[in-house]
Amino acid sequence: MLTHPQFDPVALSIGPLKIHWYGLMYVIGFLGFLILGKQRARQPGSLFKPDQVDDMMFWGAIGVVLGGRVGYMFFYNLKSFLSDPISFFQVWDGGMSFHGGLIGVTIVMFVLAHKWKISVLNLADFVAPLIPIGLGAGRIGNFINGELWGRPTDVPWGMVFPQVDSLPRHPSQLYQAFFEGLVLFTVLWIFTRKPRPAGAVAGLFLALYGLFRFFTEFFREPDIQLKFVAFDWLTQGQLLSIPMILAGLGLIAWAYKRGGQALS
Repeated sequence: MLTHPQFDPVALSIGPLKIHWYGLMYVIGFLGFLILGKQRARQPGSLFKPDQVDDMMFWGAIGVVLGGRVGYMFFYNLKSFLSDPISFFQVWDGGMSFHGGLIGVTIVMFVLAHKWKISVLNLADFVAPLIPIGLGAGRIGNFINGELWGRPTDVPWGMVFPQVDSLPRHPSQLYQAFFEGLVLFTVLWIFTRKPRPAGAVAGLFLALYGLFRFFTEFFREPDIQLKFVAFDWLTQGQLLSIPMILAGLGLIAWAYKRGGQALS
């Protein structure tokens, strides 16, 4: 049986300035996006210029943060928000939603695609393989903070989170980091080595993330304020992932039926 190391959430203190591990995970995600995005933009036949990657990251970061916060309050903490709207701004208490962040990023992509006069599907195909870096880093941040822990288990690698109780639990943050980060990135990066129909890469991202999230939620403790939302086993994260899976599969089918290739 393992015990969570109880990391200090503050990675570095410089006088009154405190740099948190979770914040550093965001930095890793954004830097990974920039470095690999510029690398892809420099490839022959790319539809985008390296300078445009800067705009993608800047506005995308705003979409992630605002969308993630709005999504959390709406999907996971609506009662608290309605009773105390000021809680929306209390970001130091935590609370971000991937699905909300995805909506925010999607809005940003529509705006940028319109500005650059390019298909939003081509932009989504370019961006999709760059996102799992931040997703994986974010889950590592969850593990360091000792949050979003797993359900009780008797597997040999079960981990006790002392701030919760004395029961060994799944280190579900690491499961999600592996599937949503490493596996998703690897599959998408390999898939984009060849030209694909516009929308196929974005569709694969939606379908795989949805499937991985749906699967790993079986090992993660449901959100305490919601518990199970249906059938005594379906979590909010799983419920929100179902439309992603269906939309992703539909987009892939539509992309290949429509035909034509576009470099992503």
